[in-house]
Amino acid sequence: MTYELLNGLSPAEVDQVLALGARMKVPSGASLFRLGDPADCLFLMERGQLRLTLPMKVRGREQDVLIEEKSPGQTVGWSALIAPYRFTLSATASLETEVIALSREKLQAYIEAWPAVGCKITFNLAVVIGRRLQLVQAMWLREIQRTVELRSA
Repeated sequence: MTYELLNGLSPAEVDQVLALGARMKVPSGASLFRLGDPADCLFLMERGQLRLTLPMKVRGREQDVLIEEKSPGQTVGWSALIAPYRFTLSATASLETEVIALSREKLQAYIEAWPAVGCKITFNLAVVIGRRLQLVQAMWLREIQRTVELRSA
């Protein structure tokens, strides 16, 4: 399995990072974390699929709006490495899912002990965050375009 967060690491370095984690199974329909929960772990997708949603009120009722879906090899819960260490979305398994949970404390200690590996992980994390930013920006621009078109009609 190739993990986007561990791109550019040697097989031995990948094994060392993975050894820091614990495998977790998330049943279909179960929540891995909710918006606002403390983000103590970052997750590497092993198998299955997670839906990342933003809970919001739509026409007076609470609804989970899909932001993106994550599949094997991808990273979920990067808020564990970014202050204030709170999840900014909710994650729910759309089918039985397995993740590797990496605790913030263990991962930060490893990064401090192995700065060259930490630099690669940090760069990979920036790519993951950058993709999310592009996705949210595209969603926002579509909404602005709809608003402008409605006002022009």
